[in-house]
Amino acid sequence: MTDTFEARWGLSEEIAPPLMSLEDFLNYDDGTDTLYELEDGRLRVMTVESELNRLITSFLFAYFLQSGIPFSQLTMKTEVAVSGMRTTVRLPDLLVLTEELVTAMAGSRRSLITLEMPPPQLAIEVVSPGRENTERDYRYKRSQYQARGISEYWIVDPIQQQITVLSLIAGLYEEAILRGEEGIASPLLEELGGTLTVMQILAQS
Repeated sequence: MTDTFEARWGLSEEIAPPLMSLEDFLNYDDGTDTLYELEDGRLRVMTVESELNRLITSFLFAYFLQSGIPFSQLTMKTEVAVSGMRTTVRLPDLLVLTEELVTAMAGSRRSLITLEMPPPQLAIEVVSPGRENTERDYRYKRSQYQARGISEYWIVDPIQQQITVLSLIAGLYEEAILRGEEGIASPLLEELGGTLTVMQILAQS
């Protein structure tokens, strides 16, 4: 279950705190280890990671590492500032960074990809149960990652037993919905000379 800043602190909409800027978000500290995304200027508490999500993300991390992507270009839970009507910071399950982005982030005090930095090469989200989570991954993050210029976005959906691969072509995502033994149609995998099927990824469940 997701939670908003207002609900967490028992605040009504009438007395909700003002919308946060990126600077407000970066300086925010409630003294806990709670993970937040910033969604349209408001804090959103991240759900506790399920064991299935962890296994899928770990499998993909290991696969990319074994395929030759340097450790420095693989990261889990790195924040990504995206464009929108209001300030939004997403927290993808897994990112593959470009060499240029690794250089741009060097020495940063926080693992955050700002709007001034190059975009990641690939963002992966593993869908958690719940209509709100599904809509966020399939609808909102899709448009935000497209606008951010992220070359590939994978939506790994163990609930629907499918993987949606979105590839950025001429500024827009082209969609491929894959199931079963179908291979992942990914420009990144083509570069690596590797093959990976939907079943291999979802077999972690």
